[in-house]
Amino acid sequence: MTKNLLVELLVEELPPKSLKQLGNSFAGLLADSLKAQGLITNDAAITPYATPRRLAVHIANVAAQAADQAVTQKLMPVKVGLDAAGQATPPLLKKLASFGADASAVPQLKCALDGKTETLFLDIVVQGTLLTDGLQKALQDAISQLPIPKVMTYQLADGWQSVHFVRPAHSLVALHGADVVPVSVLGLQAGRETQGHRFEAKVNPIVLHNADSYAQQLQTEGAVLASFAERRTEIARQLAAAAAKEHLTPIDDEALLDEVTALVEHPNVLVGQFDAEFLQVPQECLILTMKANQKYFPLLDANGKLANKFLLVSNIRPADPAQVIAGNERVVRSRLADAKFFFDQDRKKTLESRLPELDMVVYHNKLGTQGLRMHYVRAIATMIAGIIGEQEGGKDLEDKVHKAATLAKTDLLTDMVGEFPELQGIMGRYYAQGEGLDGDVAFAIEDHYKPRFAGDELPSNPVGVCLALADKLETLVNMFGISETPTGDKDPFALRRHALGVIRILIEKNLPLELDKLIKQIIATINHNQKPITEPATNPHSHSKGSGGGPTVRSFSHITRTVQEETGEHLLAFIYERLAGNLREQSYTPQEVDAVLSLNPQLLCDIPKRLAAVRAFAALPEAVSLAAANKRVGNILKKSEGAIADAVDPDLLQEADEQALYQALQDIQPKTEKAFADGDYTASLQLLATLKTPVDTFFDHVMVNVDDAKLRNNRLALLAQLHRIMNRIADLSKLAA
Repeated sequence: MTKNLLVELLVEELPPKSLKQLGNSFAGLLADSLKAQGLITNDAAITPYATPRRLAVHIANVAAQAADQAVTQKLMPVKVGLDAAGQATPPLLKKLASFGADASAVPQLKCALDGKTETLFLDIVVQGTLLTDGLQKALQDAISQLPIPKVMTYQLADGWQSVHFVRPAHSLVALHGADVVPVSVLGLQAGRETQGHRFEAKVNPIVLHNADSYAQQLQTEGAVLASFAERRTEIARQLAAAAAKEHLTPIDDEALLDEVTALVEHPNVLVGQFDAEFLQVPQECLILTMKANQKYFPLLDANGKLANKFLLVSNIRPADPAQVIAGNERVVRSRLADAKFFFDQDRKKTLESRLPELDMVVYHNKLGTQGLRMHYVRAIATMIAGIIGEQEGGKDLEDKVHKAATLAKTDLLTDMVGEFPELQGIMGRYYAQGEGLDGDVAFAIEDHYKPRFAGDELPSNPVGVCLALADKLETLVNMFGISETPTGDKDPFALRRHALGVIRILIEKNLPLELDKLIKQIIATINHNQKPITEPATNPHSHSKGSGGGPTVRSFSHITRTVQEETGEHLLAFIYERLAGNLREQSYTPQEVDAVLSLNPQLLCDIPKRLAAVRAFAALPEAVSLAAANKRVGNILKKSEGAIADAVDPDLLQEADEQALYQALQDIQPKTEKAFADGDYTASLQLLATLKTPVDTFFDHVMVNVDDAKLRNNRLALLAQLHRIMNRIADLSKLAA
């Protein structure tokens, strides 16, 4: 007989940023344990509930007792369990007794090999787990395995016992249908009473009728919308409706919506406003202030500009919300006034006037200060600008890049970025614009951090592209130079993100920069522009803040470090590893990716074209045969001894089939080379289809490793020519099964 099960833990306010995960984990862990014990089926409907004050789950069709199970129980080796006369030994009788059997069960024992040992087995029926026992175990397992970053320890009401949980728990509900399941956890005995909203519940406590009435009773009697998903949907609906009345749009922020959903049980969206004078402050500052500090939803007009109104999600629904709105407006006014103060104060100093302070800001205890770092970044960025400058503006580009690199990190010293580190770069752009600096320079200061995350936009102009590449590659080279490489899931300096940023910029901006040469040039540039590295006496964390909220300042002693050549090799391998993973995430098959990357193409901007060509080639009817033949050719060449001639001697081609293959290669080579030179990789590979017949007949009728050394070497040279033509764009053998 099955009934629906409801379990709820009523607790003090849970951490809002982890509530969604806690709710899903509590429901999932509880259900998994019940499944493992045979109390529910694999397809049982599971409904999680999570509010700031409760974790709960509703599970359909839970058995009062799991079905009995026939089990074959291993006992012991025959030579231990039976004596020479075949009678049970005392150890066997003791073992049988532990399963509720006696000597009468000996004739029913089975004898079978367990590995190489003849062993006794007993067929028994194990009684199914009772729900009370199973739920008790499931609760304890779920609570012990919840993803809680920091556990609280608190005393129970008796003042003697202590328990550990994410927050103090106050009551436990466990209902199987309408019946209470007598379980206990965290010092609480299960019952059927729970609490509604702290201020708006019509009934407190709420006496639950049965497991199925939970959500409905909480909503009607307790003014609580228990489902996280339903509450989130309701908040989103109210936000859209309230914004539409103002002819505005709420800012789209899924993480903020999740967090606000985790802060309220009875959502009520209200509209507030602030003085229009604050709109003089960059809107990114105001938006971040409202979102991060107050959990408000800023409103934007049709042009994406910030309006002087916002939406707040209240947890109460008074008849007159004026006081709630006024209180929130008072708070936000103070927050925005702070932002305006920071903005006004920062503009009293130019970015250039802050440069000397960068020499006092710790970047890394082995790499020195931000000032020294930007000395390297400026040199690298200018070098990159010189390489691509002919296409993008020549000397003018280099001058702009030099200026942008000089000022790129100065906004780290401003009050606004000290208060809101997320605005680094953005504020630098605003301050640069306010000083009347060139627009390309101003936007490069912001853009050099891009892409900041997966899917983020790239720098908008060539100045920003050069600076972003330099900033990321300097970080990678110098961090690898001091062995600060990612390990496992630890990547404190975001080197994986920097590598992906380099990859995206080189590919999506179609930059003709060969990666291996670029890294070598960067290492040479850093070593050529060496200044004494200032090392602190203590070991401060990179980018750490002092007690005043600003960057950490230290006194330094002078040392010198040089980046070694091996660093470039390790970094190149790291970038290719990230590139391979990134390409596989873009729906390319592992075989396609391996085929292209096994040649280590240094122009990353060519890789999408190579992949497209390989995919088109793989669709050809001849592809399977040619890929297999290519693999065979590669193996033959690897096993060959001695040097292989660079060119084929036509006079040594004796067999008709080797002559036919040679002629086919002579016909196709100019065409493939022209297509390759034109960048038409697809056409270059498509031409290989004509080689299928001569290649097949060659391997059917021509012996390569003949005794005659001249013939053998000439045929190897023919295969080497075939191998070069086939594998110029990708290693096609990787496509072979």
